[in-house]
Amino acid sequence: MHRHHLPSLASFAIAIIASHSCHAFQLPPNPSNLHHPRRLSSTTTTTTTSSSSPSLLRAATSPQSISDKTYDLAVIGAGPVGVSAALLAARAPHDRNVILIDAPRASGALMNEATGEDLSLGGPTGLFSKALRDTSKRISVSSLKGMGLRDDSVWNEIVTSCVELASFNARDTVRQLEYAGVTYVQGYAAFADSGGSSSLFVTDGDDQSISTLTAAKILIATGSTPFRPGGIPFDGKRVFDSDSINTLSYLPKSVAITGSGIIAIEFAKIFKNLGSDVTLIIRDNIPRNALMKIGLDKDIAATLVADLVRSGIKIERGAQVKKFHVPKGNVKAPIILDLEAKGGGPRSPTAATDVKCDVYIAAVGRKPNTANLNLAGAGIQPDSYGGIEVDSRLQANANGGDVYAAGDVLGRPFLASTGMAQGYAAIQNMFAEDLIEKNGVVGDDDSVDKEDDDEAEDSADSSTACKIGEICMTGENFDPKSLASNPFAFPIGVWSSPEASYYGLSSQQCEEMGIDAGEGVALYSECLRGLVFSPNGLLKLVFDKETGQIMGVHICGDDACELIHYGMELVKAERTIDDVLSNLYSAVTFHEMYRIAALAAQDPAGARKRRAAAGKALTRRNRGVREQ
Repeated sequence: MHRHHLPSLASFAIAIIASHSCHAFQLPPNPSNLHHPRRLSSTTTTTTTSSSSPSLLRAATSPQSISDKTYDLAVIGAGPVGVSAALLAARAPHDRNVILIDAPRASGALMNEATGEDLSLGGPTGLFSKALRDTSKRISVSSLKGMGLRDDSVWNEIVTSCVELASFNARDTVRQLEYAGVTYVQGYAAFADSGGSSSLFVTDGDDQSISTLTAAKILIATGSTPFRPGGIPFDGKRVFDSDSINTLSYLPKSVAITGSGIIAIEFAKIFKNLGSDVTLIIRDNIPRNALMKIGLDKDIAATLVADLVRSGIKIERGAQVKKFHVPKGNVKAPIILDLEAKGGGPRSPTAATDVKCDVYIAAVGRKPNTANLNLAGAGIQPDSYGGIEVDSRLQANANGGDVYAAGDVLGRPFLASTGMAQGYAAIQNMFAEDLIEKNGVVGDDDSVDKEDDDEAEDSADSSTACKIGEICMTGENFDPKSLASNPFAFPIGVWSSPEASYYGLSSQQCEEMGIDAGEGVALYSECLRGLVFSPNGLLKLVFDKETGQIMGVHICGDDACELIHYGMELVKAERTIDDVLSNLYSAVTFHEMYRIAALAAQDPAGARKRRAAAGKALTRRNRGVREQ
């Protein structure tokens, strides 16, 4: 499926702990031998975290232990979407009999080979990158090397920290599943060939035995897998996609990354923070434009690009890899990437014609992970990308009408947050009668006529069914694919260093919609906390000049992915610039920037002068830091 290498990060760390010897490594399976569904962005599996935790070893059962009874719900995929949906269905008011199926060996990613634990249980695809990002902040590679530690010892420290962080999530997920009474099975699930949609074959990954289970409802939450362009010699050792990089077993001195989206930027900053020389290869001639295409505001995009350059990341603009030269049998020899201009042909005389690196990563998009589910057996016809088409109730066009889908299997936007909201809506829709009973609409009173029942069901489907927000509101107009282009559907976060996040409209989008928009900008260095601790970054409020209503919030800087949620509430509640100014914000917090940006909206000329002065002071400060 994805993420194969020798050895896995987890097995690497366990080997260190167990014996400090490479002999403890256990290799994950060959990816070419895997023909079963897995999560990627939305599935996982686990058993334990250590030999001293026997309860975790018993958390999952084998397919042979599956009950002959019909389950109320079978969930395929144990990532954030599958786990959250299974827990919701198993808890009140639903209290359903739920079975969760996931394949522990379909990827080999973040597997603890010593204990059999899948460290990514319940976690998103980006769990590894988030752990690695956090570790790169807490561990100073240059300091460790300055103490005389070898690269392999430094990498040991990094991996051990990542494993520890990932284990916290996996252990908590196991605890929640056990407490909720969810039956958790390790195996490869696929629809039977009978033509029905209520039966699943579950293959044991160890002995390949096959068991059958039946369920009244089935939720597909198997996530997505990286898109792999042809012509790239992926090997899981030196050439990776954005998932298989999880199994990297050494600290590379140099990394080349193709891509200009969120994942590419995240990994570029992560490896730069870990001390690697990083080259970012993008097809667009203007890096800012590439980021704006994925929805970032022009100033936020420019701030991110400026930070990439300031941190020493080299950007090859208007380029693509023409040919790969990967040395065989010599891991110390560099990979050589021959470059050409975007679309083919030679690059300009002043541009580089090749890039040398230890590791290459292709981060060029994702696709739904449904190829091995035997969807045809249930009468489900996926789209050309493998995505599952669903109606307004998240219901697939299966033969029996009892199959639902949520998360990355529906296509864009490939986010855990939106997938979990869709999973929530799917559960509420498939078990709407539970909500009706809870609200006292139906029950043992036979006097309630069918017309009232129908009205109650309609009410439950359209309003009671989902309380999270617009992204999971079901009904006639629900279209999950519209999430990708709806700026009011969900907040977007870029987990780079610094972070970037936005919610709502940009000035450009306002202009296209005929809204006369203004901007209020606050620099991080204009608030006390930012000036002292994290001066690089900005917060922008986009507002309607006529009404003062805030139409969008855009942030780049420390904690941007946390700060955006207050901005989201301002937009959703249709707050104005005056509303922001009337609020009191705690001193020495980043939230003070909201007030500074609102003041800037009222006095644009004065704000520009203040930002210019703050910017000059920050430039001198950054220059002084670099010189030191």
